[in-house]
Amino acid sequence: MIKITGLFLYSFVLVAVTIPLIIPRLVEMKFGQSIREEGPKTHMLKAGTPTMGGIGIILALLTGYLIFIEKTPLTFALIVTTLGFGLVGFLDDFIKVSRKHNLGLKAYQKLMGQFIFALILVLFQYFYGETGASLYVPIIRQFINLGPAYIPITLIIVLGIVNSVNLTDGLDGLVSGTTSIFMIFYGTALFFLREQMFYGIEFYYVSSMVMGACLGFLIYNRYPAKIFMGDIGSLTLGGLIAAYVVLSGTYLLFPIIGLIYFIETLSVVIQVISFKLTGKRVFLMSPLHHHFEKLGWTEIKVVKRFWFTASMAGLLGVILVLI
Repeated sequence: MIKITGLFLYSFVLVAVTIPLIIPRLVEMKFGQSIREEGPKTHMLKAGTPTMGGIGIILALLTGYLIFIEKTPLTFALIVTTLGFGLVGFLDDFIKVSRKHNLGLKAYQKLMGQFIFALILVLFQYFYGETGASLYVPIIRQFINLGPAYIPITLIIVLGIVNSVNLTDGLDGLVSGTTSIFMIFYGTALFFLREQMFYGIEFYYVSSMVMGACLGFLIYNRYPAKIFMGDIGSLTLGGLIAAYVVLSGTYLLFPIIGLIYFIETLSVVIQVISFKLTGKRVFLMSPLHHHFEKLGWTEIKVVKRFWFTASMAGLLGVILVLI
């Protein structure tokens, strides 16, 4: 418990101290956020806000891993996946800020980069992971082996998780706060499942570092944000969460504890399918947080309601593993 607390404080303080040093440098380099024209009009005021603040989060996670975390195949796979998706995010952000446009990597380029690191994670788990191709099913408290079908199924799930976190990064403090809440409850759920699992205490260490890093970033990312994390941050967190879920064999818990991520993605899928089939939109705008903005909710209200929903969903997930 002492080390878990220490890692939380380490990442929190490091990010809280680093971000104020990063902001002036990003401003000097003119690495400002470009806003999509079809978005809520209130977001136009955010144009030029420094982005790529996820560098601070990566610094905390990477140094924390190198200094404090035991080097095992599992933790190595976790950090490689995290940094791999972060690299894709960095390239996407760099192109955006270089061109002063909200479009970075082309869709197929971004997906290809994500696919490479998702495949590395899935193959590692399939051949070398403690649970292999098995999936933990809550309530019945058993592992079910998916066999070769595990690879394509889990690939889709990894890409879905990563991009769901990326989609959630649309309002000041939304994804950093939601991720902190997610890690609290997912870490708690894994603690209660520890007798049935094969992972080590490193998972709890990682949870505490992520919480600390996100809360440290939230100091500057809450409304009105002084800095955005950019895709380098959201894809880093998405990759870490995906690896966290897959390596523990518990991704059936994700739609519950990660409900906000799940419904943000679902809103986009529903919107696209509805428009293509009927020419009509179900939501005023997707992802879902923009729908509520279009309804007249303030940004702060949307974020707080989503944080509350994330907390209730997390509590429900913990209760589920105790049944």
